[in-house]
Amino acid sequence: MRTELVSEPSSPGLPNEDFASVGLAASGQGGALVVLDGVTPPRGASGCRHSVPWFTAHLGGALTDLTVSLPDVPLTEALSRAIAATADAHAVTCDLSHPRTPQATVVLARWSPEAVEYLVLSDSALLLESPDGTVTARLDDRLARLPRSALASAARVDAELRNKEGGFFTAAADPAVAARAVTGVLPRGEVRALAALTDGAARWVETFGEGDWADCFRGVRKQGARWLVDRVRELERADTGRRFLGRGKTHDDATVVYAEL
Repeated sequence: MRTELVSEPSSPGLPNEDFASVGLAASGQGGALVVLDGVTPPRGASGCRHSVPWFTAHLGGALTDLTVSLPDVPLTEALSRAIAATADAHAVTCDLSHPRTPQATVVLARWSPEAVEYLVLSDSALLLESPDGTVTARLDDRLARLPRSALASAARVDAELRNKEGGFFTAAADPAVAARAVTGVLPRGEVRALAALTDGAARWVETFGEGDWADCFRGVRKQGARWLVDRVRELERADTGRRFLGRGKTHDDATVVYAEL
């Protein structure tokens, strides 16, 4: 077993809204990883007195506990329980029905001697490498499939698309959203290694087109998780003409978790 974790805020001095953890079972026979990408709200009210990092820390902590300590609980149920527990922690003080209540994308993976389970919700990525070196991406592409015109207005996104049928889903305050995640189970022997990326790190593929998911995974395996984050930062700084970034933010929080099973 070898694991590596790198997480970097968008800019020095700004809070990192991502969360990442790797938990190993005391038996040494399994483990789990959790990666969350907190959703930065637009300026204005969110209905909540708490920050996005507060939310991702609470949700991520609950998920780390549940996925490791309760290995027989399905990942969808673990996510549902973690969302409910986090909501309970601030329901009295905050309006959790607000469309911009703190929320996050989710990647979960858990492995045992028999199987590898995974869950992906929204636009972070999970990459799985088989023993023959084949790399497969497990993605929730509902946000990517929406037309750009539908995403031009934050008000429209909140009213028509965010956590709504026909739109996209994130982990916010409704435990039922766990059932919307992309999930699967593979025999342990079919997965040699895996990597989870928030979209800030996945820009190497999705924004800058430096290679495909297999190229990205091999780069992380050979050169390390720090290589990917550093290369993304170089590409962001070089795109002074906004050819690739367009209207997107120049830098984003970037997290990479790599595990050889």
